[in-house]
Amino acid sequence: IPGYGDSPPGEMALTAQGRRAFLERVLQELGMQRPVLISPSMSGRFALPFLLAHGDRLAGFVPIAPVGTKDYTAEQYRGVQTPTLILYGDRDTGLAPQALQNLQHLPKHRVAVLSGAGHACYLDKPEDFHRALLGFLRQLK
Repeated sequence: IPGYGDSPPGEMALTAQGRRAFLERVLQELGMQRPVLISPSMSGRFALPFLLAHGDRLAGFVPIAPVGTKDYTAEQYRGVQTPTLILYGDRDTGLAPQALQNLQHLPKHRVAVLSGAGHACYLDKPEDFHRALLGFLRQLK
């Protein structure tokens, strides 16, 4: 993600519109047609603006306690028809409850909670994470 970790900051990363455009460009360059977008933590700043503007370009969306969910209204979320698996660890008491509170307005969502996992639930419980993810992917058209 531009501007996070050791990556250089990118001008595009400064606004939601720029982050949406950045992700749009990445998917275009990769030649991806209707991918499933998996969005853990900080990547929410990129994934959420894209989802709200171009959710119809995604086959599915898997938010994992992403940041930025409070930046959008329940009405905005209700307008998204992308199948969504809201996934988080039950030991993530920071971002997960807030993300769930906001993302539960997505009309085509289901929730998977990984018992005994923290914020990086995919690292804490990789088998449970993959089981939940693969179950979701199998249900997509």
